[in-house]
Amino acid sequence: MKLHNKLLALFATLLLTSQLAFAEFVAIPDLTSRVTDLTQTLSQGQQAAIEAKLQAFEQEKGSQIAVLIVPTTQPEDIAQYSIRVAEEWKLGREKEDDGVLVLVAKDDHRMRIEVGYGLEGAIPDLYAKRIISEVIAPKFKQGDFAGGLNDGIDRLIGLVEGEPLPKPETPAFNGTDLGNLIPMLLFGGLISGLFLRNMFGTFSGSAINGSLIGGIVWFLGLSILGAGVLGIIVFFITMMLGARGINGYGGDYPSDYDGGSSGSFSGSDVFSGGGGDFGGGGASGDW
Repeated sequence: MKLHNKLLALFATLLLTSQLAFAEFVAIPDLTSRVTDLTQTLSQGQQAAIEAKLQAFEQEKGSQIAVLIVPTTQPEDIAQYSIRVAEEWKLGREKEDDGVLVLVAKDDHRMRIEVGYGLEGAIPDLYAKRIISEVIAPKFKQGDFAGGLNDGIDRLIGLVEGEPLPKPETPAFNGTDLGNLIPMLLFGGLISGLFLRNMFGTFSGSAINGSLIGGIVWFLGLSILGAGVLGIIVFFITMMLGARGINGYGGDYPSDYDGGSSGSFSGSDVFSGGGGDFGGGGASGDW
């Protein structure tokens, strides 16, 4: 009878293990912003405020902090799901590994702070645990999720700010500024094209003009591919210039020019990870 009971217990254990093994894990959402709320817990204003705080911190320090709120991580433990997210999102800079993930599983009443390799000295596991239990959890218990996240992020930022990390490499213009600047550069390219054509001839002047405008936008932060495409466009526009005006037809703007930024180059702040690595540092807690 004892052997029979043991076999039944073993069979039940194997059955449960197989069910867990084939259970569908929670999908990892795409990383498009610093705050991802799949539960609609935060209002748009609260989410925007946290996003702006994290963006300003990243621009100043270089480290990346992201927030993810999901309904549940089941059947995975929050630590297992958290490291999967961190490994896929790759928060933090590639060589500095200075990323932090703040994960909240709302229906599970569980949260975790996942810390990249490079910040494990600045944010030890004990500190992460205290931030959860003493700063975030009390606000969460009151239903103040935005307040808890804000206070917890402030503590994390304070710890990271004391870490001697390399300064971030920031372009002279962000994507939006560059997108707004491109129409002016195109217009300036039309003017410079007239002079360069007169000085060096149609083909040479157009080539110099395209290279000049492409080089300028590359220096200001556009990718080399985007700058090359823009330079080719300016080259052909300059080739088509006539002697009677900017567009060869009396000095008017091209008929499809609307004075706005081109959709192909207008930038938006689409957030992405920088290639950082994680090794399981951090802490979990509940409320």
